[in-house]
Amino acid sequence: MTRNEQHASADWHGIYIFSPSSAVADPTALERAQARLGKMGFKVAVDRGALASHQRFAGTDEQRLAAFGRAIRQKLPIVMATRGGYGVTRLLPHLDWEAIGASGKRFVGQSDFTAFGLALLARTGLVSYAGPTACFDFGAKKPELLTTEIFGETMRGELEILSFESPKPDPVDCRGVLWGGNLAMICALIGTPYMPKIRGGILFVEDVGEHPYRIERMLNQLAQAGILGRQKALLLGGFTEYRLAPHDRGYDLAEAIAFIRKSVGIPVITGLPYGHTPMKATLPIGAKVGLATEEGMAHLVLDEHHH
Repeated sequence: MTRNEQHASADWHGIYIFSPSSAVADPTALERAQARLGKMGFKVAVDRGALASHQRFAGTDEQRLAAFGRAIRQKLPIVMATRGGYGVTRLLPHLDWEAIGASGKRFVGQSDFTAFGLALLARTGLVSYAGPTACFDFGAKKPELLTTEIFGETMRGELEILSFESPKPDPVDCRGVLWGGNLAMICALIGTPYMPKIRGGILFVEDVGEHPYRIERMLNQLAQAGILGRQKALLLGGFTEYRLAPHDRGYDLAEAIAFIRKSVGIPVITGLPYGHTPMKATLPIGAKVGLATEEGMAHLVLDEHHH
């Protein structure tokens, strides 16, 4: 039985929403998220600390650790972050990884939540999901339809192949463990016990508000740390909300990607529909997937049925 078949036969109907990072700025977005997920067929419960606030965080470190504890003890199978921001890396040394692993929960989130998803993989080997967050996506005034549909299909075990446009992709036909998320958060884990040690994987990255030189610098760090060279391919998602400067003199995101493509020594594929963007796929961190490219297209095989 494949991973998705297991999910299809299991209870996918319930989502528990909690706030592990920054404080929720707009409580009405959380209300909209709860209503929309309910209309999609999910039973939704919101953690009692979801709207807590302390400095920039959704409560003190102790309060957010307690929210993790409640999330793994409650009965609903899917646990979704309200938003990203900052705060998860503070909590990693204090989380009960054995209890989290034993809970069997499917965690979903992005941005700062990347740190948790990768730490979960490193410490327990469990799959989590880089995907929508409650407030940004389901709580938007007008949610992106494909984002919500792909999330539902993924949770129900129905999505087998994700195909997307990719201008001039490097040729590749491989299988490997899919992992990654927010680029800055990945780099923040280098040298820590929360960085997965993956060889022959397929790494995907995205970021927001980072100038192309910073994106290049972080990818260089992954390359010079020996991490990129051990992967079979690098998938580039959205890099958004940055501003070029006059002294860039033609250096832009395309130039940064061209340099990385030339220097890392592995296939680089652009166009992955994932990032700080309204449209985002839900991607299984830690699952074995297939990846193939053809002219102008890339195909991510998320679930292979063996007969």
